[in-house]
Amino acid sequence: MTLTSTQEPLDVDGLTVPRRLLIAGQWLDAAGGQTFSVINPSDASVITNIADADVEDGLTAVDAAAAAFPAWAATPPRKRAEILSRCFELMTERSEQIAHLISLENGKALPDARGEVAYAAEFFRWYAEEAVRIIGEVSTSPSGTNRILVQHQPIGVCILITPWNFPAAMATRKLAPALAAGCTAVLKPAGLTPLTALAIAQLMMDAGVPAGVVNVITTSKTDDVMTPMLADPRVRKLSFTGSTGVGRHLLRLAADNVLKCSMELGGNAPFLVFNDADLDEAIEGVLIAKMRNGGQACTAANRIYVQRGIQAEFSSRLARRMGALRVGPGTEPATEVGPLVDEASVNKVHALVQDALDQGARLLTGGKLPNGAGYYYPPTVVTNVPFYARMVNEEIFGPVASVILFDNEDEVIAAANDTEYGLAAYVFTEDLRRGLRVAERLESGMVALNRGLVSDPAAPFGGVKQSGLGREGAHQGLLDFTETKYIAVDW
Repeated sequence: MTLTSTQEPLDVDGLTVPRRLLIAGQWLDAAGGQTFSVINPSDASVITNIADADVEDGLTAVDAAAAAFPAWAATPPRKRAEILSRCFELMTERSEQIAHLISLENGKALPDARGEVAYAAEFFRWYAEEAVRIIGEVSTSPSGTNRILVQHQPIGVCILITPWNFPAAMATRKLAPALAAGCTAVLKPAGLTPLTALAIAQLMMDAGVPAGVVNVITTSKTDDVMTPMLADPRVRKLSFTGSTGVGRHLLRLAADNVLKCSMELGGNAPFLVFNDADLDEAIEGVLIAKMRNGGQACTAANRIYVQRGIQAEFSSRLARRMGALRVGPGTEPATEVGPLVDEASVNKVHALVQDALDQGARLLTGGKLPNGAGYYYPPTVVTNVPFYARMVNEEIFGPVASVILFDNEDEVIAAANDTEYGLAAYVFTEDLRRGLRVAERLESGMVALNRGLVSDPAAPFGGVKQSGLGREGAHQGLLDFTETKYIAVDW
């Protein structure tokens, strides 16, 4: 931690990236003047220092959001929609610079970063369209004595906490529906990748978002800063994306103030490949589902169940494809797989691989720690993984494909559901009846059938069991930022 001034913004390919806190429309140093470093995972170098907020800064941001709420809630939906449309346009115009920034602080390969920026921008466009469609209901009471009038009103000040693995998409997936609904927000991005959120906040101000509607707090003292914010009675909503462990802790804090909570938590996604699957499509699908962001995604295929008849061919083909992927700094054009986000992630992934091998699994490619600077791990395929290996029961969060053998449908569904998580699942089969039957039986909030990509701004994103509460995206994601009011009236 240092006491270096953050007044001068960072320049990334012509993109202005503030390094201060955004409160009430002003870029401010932390009250205590402290900063913390943002690290480039490709070589472990320091990119820059940014403001390190304390408790006073967090509560000042809540002050700003609360002060801005009445006017923003009263802003006509069309006006809110036009501002969000302008956010989409600016993000599209600056897409290449933002992608480079993501690669710089997150490490992901540029093609992945470009895909994330396009996906993130779509939330601005989608919720610009949804902002004018917050439609209530009118019905007649069954007794005939009165009418039932239902309205959806903005919930108020929202605290938004985003993870490091998708620093642009997770920010816009929360900010866009919050603003569309008429809410104001305090965004707390992950300390590992805060620069993207700061760039997006500047973009939103450039698009005409009024002062105080969006505030951004960066801090290395997350728990200390967030606890009093969540206890503030003016805060009415918490939206968090991150690990299940942290989500449980935040839910306990939110319970004291009875906050409405959206929780997108951990995953342990099963990827089911049946004997009749199109192998070419299945291999492409698993590469997308497994290797997006180098496997550092909550929707990543964590357990790849392959039926006995095709297991050997599937594994060998997957190993050839994975072993040929180019590993390097995310910002280099030729890179297909960038580094993991930090050294702890590398150590965890390697420990999971070693545990599987100790339990009798077979290594087909990768699995060896590289030398040199940066937090790299090679694309790895491990086959014949036993059900009791750690990587079957924990999120790998890295470029490791865990291939598990199965014989029949009932067996694999039982295995797929044998987890506390239930975020995403993938099924590959040419039998449509089987595919839909299996999809219905899987305990998962989302299922991709013969597809390796499940996310879409127009679809409800979220999980069951300990993978979360509520939904993001789609119309449901907008309603999660509203309160439903019923008015009994007789006319």
